[in-house]
Amino acid sequence: MNESFQHKKSLGQHFLNSDLVPTWLCDAGAVTAGDSVLEIGPGTGALTRELLARGATVIALETDARAVAVLEETFVDALATNQLQLHKHDVRTLAVETLGLGDHTFKVVANIPYYLSGHLFRTLIEHPVQPSDLVFLVQKEVAKRAAAPLPPAPKAKGSLLALSLQVYGTVTCPRTVSRGHFTPPPQVDSAIVVVRHITRDYFDTITEADFFATIRLGYGNKRKQLAHNLHTRYEKPVVAAALGAAGLSPTIRAEDISLTQWKTLIQTLTSQNPYTL
Repeated sequence: MNESFQHKKSLGQHFLNSDLVPTWLCDAGAVTAGDSVLEIGPGTGALTRELLARGATVIALETDARAVAVLEETFVDALATNQLQLHKHDVRTLAVETLGLGDHTFKVVANIPYYLSGHLFRTLIEHPVQPSDLVFLVQKEVAKRAAAPLPPAPKAKGSLLALSLQVYGTVTCPRTVSRGHFTPPPQVDSAIVVVRHITRDYFDTITEADFFATIRLGYGNKRKQLAHNLHTRYEKPVVAAALGAAGLSPTIRAEDISLTQWKTLIQTLTSQNPYTL
């Protein structure tokens, strides 16, 4: 890492200062020769170096012009051979299809700013052009919540984040990463979160739009039962019929529902005329 590089707090920059973490990230993504990997926020290139060493083609997006200059100086050969494709771009305005990446033809492996975690999960996994796998280094609490078991696993409690990711693939948190692996060190520890085998197979009989609208409605007031939250949009007989079709108790809460039950519930709800306030 370039020790003289002044980190911008406004960009949430915490650069990796360890060779171990890039290895862990690449292992988590099973990165091998021939893979196409989208890296977001490469900074001064600690992870980029490991991705290239494994034979991957790296499409890197970096918004900081100073970091771009460091990367251009560090990876002259990889840029010349096009193994590294470097774009000065803000990922928040990214259109994946403009990078020449096809659906499920690439992986995402990145150390991302904490404040962009939610946005990037949504942007990349819900995009029409999906990666096959996604590996993020994020705040430990976020990674643990994303990978937490969903009902009907024993004692499992669902969350919007876990549902939103696990509906698309298998989510794991293989390793935590202490704050000492970054410069400057963040205030909290990090962890690796992995979404493998990303697909839209779940959405064969319901739409993504209906799924997300309904789970957000269901979690709208966490202190209230699911039926209460659904009544803000659907008439009571419709909600009662949907709960019955899914085999759910009238007093159940959103956090106690499995993905399979959500699907049946949504199928029944969306077959009725919604009541909108």
